[in-house]
Amino acid sequence: MRVGVTGSSGLIGSALAASLEGDGHEVVRLVRGQQWNPDAGTVASGALDGLDAVVHLAGEGVAEKRWTDEQKKRVHDSRTVGTTAIAEACAASSVPTLVSGSAVGFYGAPGAVVVDESHGPGDDFLARVVVDWEAATAPAEAAGTRVVHARTGIVQSARGGALKRQLPLFKVGLGGKIGRGEFYVSWITLDDEVRALRFALDTPSLRGAVNLTAPNPVTNAEWTKALGRAVHRPALFTVPPVALRAALGRELVESLLASQRVVPRKLLDAGFEFAHPTIDEGLVSAVSS
Repeated sequence: MRVGVTGSSGLIGSALAASLEGDGHEVVRLVRGQQWNPDAGTVASGALDGLDAVVHLAGEGVAEKRWTDEQKKRVHDSRTVGTTAIAEACAASSVPTLVSGSAVGFYGAPGAVVVDESHGPGDDFLARVVVDWEAATAPAEAAGTRVVHARTGIVQSARGGALKRQLPLFKVGLGGKIGRGEFYVSWITLDDEVRALRFALDTPSLRGAVNLTAPNPVTNAEWTKALGRAVHRPALFTVPPVALRAALGRELVESLLASQRVVPRKLLDAGFEFAHPTIDEGLVSAVSS
């Protein structure tokens, strides 16, 4: 296959590109400022010609900065404007498949209720962003492109994301849960994320929203204990949410601590098998990679 990838320098995109190339596929890296300009909502004419699929992963990091009005607009527009441009280019070049990045933030904070792809959206800022983000693929869908919205959970990897930031503290025995640790975390290892994206590319029956999360979501307290076991250190501390709110702002922290117990119903029904279905397996793999 010839697969175009946006966000190919990021944690997921670089791993996906390496996996595809390792199996002999051709990866066309769609680079900002060259083949496309997500801020302006433009893609170079013909940039997607001849591609069998596009995996669109580019977007402003959600938890990198405090949520000022300006940052919230940047988060929203980096997903909607760029996705519209990619979708329109897919339509113009008759690309058969578009796997477009999305997030479990779609579900808001449903608490301890188990949710799958049939569950409706939440009503907080991130949920509204994801609703608009997914809607931005409409031009491709209207042209007959098979579109998959890859609603990804928290990717577990020592190479990036939240785990990379927290791992040094856990390795010296200073890790701990946040507050009571009762909120649910929907997670997936980087290895399974890449395998699931490739499964979405290769499975014609998959379309629309597809949850890319491990089949066993856990509470923050359970995740904390599992990471402690993975690094062979105690994880006895408690981080008060008020300290996070002071550092990152209330709205961002409330979103980060939203309880989401998401299961990957469509992947499982389609026959996908997780390499790391449990948190202990997942974190042992993540910290050693």
